[in-house]
Amino acid sequence: MTGLRSRLGTALAAGLVLLLAGCGGGGGQAAPPDGEIDDDGLHGSALTTPYVVPKAPLVSTQGGKDGSAYSLTEADNDLTLVFFGYTHCPDICGIVMSTIASALNRLDDADRERVDMVFVTTDPARDDVAVLRDYLAGFDPEFTGVTGELDTIVKTARSLAVLIEDGRKLPGGGYEVAHSDPVIGLDDQDRATTVWGSDVSAAELAEDIERLLAG
Repeated sequence: MTGLRSRLGTALAAGLVLLLAGCGGGGGQAAPPDGEIDDDGLHGSALTTPYVVPKAPLVSTQGGKDGSAYSLTEADNDLTLVFFGYTHCPDICGIVMSTIASALNRLDDADRERVDMVFVTTDPARDDVAVLRDYLAGFDPEFTGVTGELDTIVKTARSLAVLIEDGRKLPGGGYEVAHSDPVIGLDDQDRATTVWGSDVSAAELAEDIERLLAG
């Protein structure tokens, strides 16, 4: 825990650009707030100026199908991985979630107990609590799904340098939601201290998690 807090001295650079994933097409690019990169031997990037997690009112799958009040500030394990995506995403989201599940499965039991995973939907119109729970069960039943008002989700994401675009209609019906696709690591004091790109491998992510937990 102390080791994680000490990593507040590493960070994302001013020039770091996160790809706004179209999850099936397009998307622009957006740069997060200024900072400095120090990989500190990590495959991801640590934040010299951590993002402060907002106490926004959301809804969690942990309360059953009716949902229960939730905030990312409740993510108080030694390390919490957060990913913003949506269940109808045809490509990137499923790949990233599979990577995270595989990475966590590589940890020993003691380390696994110290890590939580939270999936925040960028498509609350379709991703209610029941849909999220069914979706996440395909990766790991211990994962937490989070939904809520779209404006609240967008503001929460922006605080963590994640951008979400309005849904885009598809020719065959339905729509997709463009969003940037980092995996964000939160410490136990409600601060985002580490960021991984969506191209991180399960082995790399597991190695970084073990390094962070070891301090």
